Amino acid sequence: MSDFTRRQMLRNAMIMGCSAAASPLITPVTFASVPSDNRLVVIILRGAMDGLDVVRPIGDRNYATYRDNIDTTGQTHLSGMFALHPGLANLAPLWDANELGFVHAVSTPYRDKRSHFDGQDLLEAGYANLHQYQSTSDPSGWLNRLLTLMPNVHSETAFAIGQEHLIMMQGDEKHSSWSPGRSLLMSQQGIGLLERVYETDPLFHASAQVAIDLSAEGMQGIDMDDDGMMQQMMRQNLKSARLSTRSKELAKFAADQLKQDTRIAAFSIGGWDTHNNQKNTINKPLAELSRAILTLKAELGDVWEKTGVVCMTEFGRTVRQNGSMGTDHGTGGAMVLAGGAIKGGDVYGDWPGLRDSDLYKERDLLPTQDVRAIAAYVMRGLFGLSKTDLSGTVFPGLQLPKDPKIML
Repeated sequence: MSDFTRRQMLRNAMIMGCSAAASPLITPVTFASVPSDNRLVVIILRGAMDGLDVVRPIGDRNYATYRDNIDTTGQTHLSGMFALHPGLANLAPLWDANELGFVHAVSTPYRDKRSHFDGQDLLEAGYANLHQYQSTSDPSGWLNRLLTLMPNVHSETAFAIGQEHLIMMQGDEKHSSWSPGRSLLMSQQGIGLLERVYETDPLFHASAQVAIDLSAEGMQGIDMDDDGMMQQMMRQNLKSARLSTRSKELAKFAADQLKQDTRIAAFSIGGWDTHNNQKNTINKPLAELSRAILTLKAELGDVWEKTGVVCMTEFGRTVRQNGSMGTDHGTGGAMVLAGGAIKGGDVYGDWPGLRDSDLYKERDLLPTQDVRAIAAYVMRGLFGLSKTDLSGTVFPGLQLPKDPKIML
């Protein structure tokens, strides 16, 4: 039997036997366990967040020239230079507690073509350029390469239910993937099918057994002969999945795992591609981001003090607005940092200015720092990695600048 056939049969068995997990269109959260007491959460902001709108350089006199329709009502003043978008006002207490910070004028090495697909691939792969990533015979993601530097790394047997594949975790080191908030309830027929198909298969036997074990845990106390009860449970699970706030659900599940053996979690929040009516369209992803961070803090409890949250996007957006009162794909952008292990209360980075002569290609915020360097120093602070390991293994070819002192 071919690998493809096995995978298809496994997928069909899951669909036949699961309740809300029958939908494959769920974004998974990816986890890994490492021998450290600190935690790292990476949130990919898919679609290119406009850092100039989220962390507003109000102290630059040229800003108002480009963004003269910005509504300043409710924005939080961060310093004499920057103000925070009203959509993240709920995070102001974290700023005051030095548990929230930002890095401005950053980007990956990606330039000029401005493709979401290529930009996100490079962001997650962590290489110096796309050719390096695409020409590698066995490409991997930077979080997976981080795990190769950790002694005695362990994780649950790999399993994934969901549509999105996080390149950050791609590689040889074991990790787990899961779509939160869904029950994995398989019928006896489904369990029997998995056992028969994978009994002698070295590749999928362990993963199938994990699914069977999870199903058994979820079925405790349920009368399998009561069809009405099963149907009611399935309807309730599906209703809960539809009504739940996606980012809150992802963050809560991540926190639940991080309070146990998991030390690294990664997920994404989309909706940042604001080509039209940005004043309104950016509010939804901002609300999702705010909920994710606040949920992590609330659910992690004391573990929050040992946690670093890094929010990064594939590139920034144009300084000038377009005719639809949105912004187009740009270059320099911003990162969001949070957590008790972060030295917050500051906007880090070298501000390049917004005069026409200061812009990249006369249209974009000029990047003055690599997002990989910021992520590297977060990992150095959390896990004690050497600069050689960070620039040689995790981010091949990265030239680490001076330590920005973003960690406690």
